[in-house]
Amino acid sequence: MPPPVRQQLRVSIRPASRVPAKPDHADPHFNPQNPFFVFNFANGQTFRENDDVVIDFSLANATLKGDGGNYRMRYIVDDEEMQWIDRWEQVVLSGWTPGKHTIRLELVGPDGWPYKNGDYNVAVREFTITE
Repeated sequence: MPPPVRQQLRVSIRPASRVPAKPDHADPHFNPQNPFFVFNFANGQTFRENDDVVIDFSLANATLKGDGGNYRMRYIVDDEEMQWIDRWEQVVLSGWTPGKHTIRLELVGPDGWPYKNGDYNVAVREFTITE
């Protein structure tokens, strides 16, 4: 029996709308004056095998490193190696294998750790790729 096909994602970038983030849920430990992001990706979506999956987010009170700031976005697909987003752009991922997948997206502060602001700034989304 051959081993399962290893997923080889292709990454491309496209401009983001750069609409500032607005809180999307109540959290008593959240401060809207501090840096935060909203992951514009609904949990539980289903895509076809040849569809692109887009990492799109809204950001507030923070500037990413590539745009002249001190923050970075980090994403991890299916517990694989972490990848960085240093400009406020959409990341388009293609080449998915069928099955369940996850994307973890984090706003990382100047100290190299996810920036804490209530339950914002670390988001995990699950989705399914069908044949």
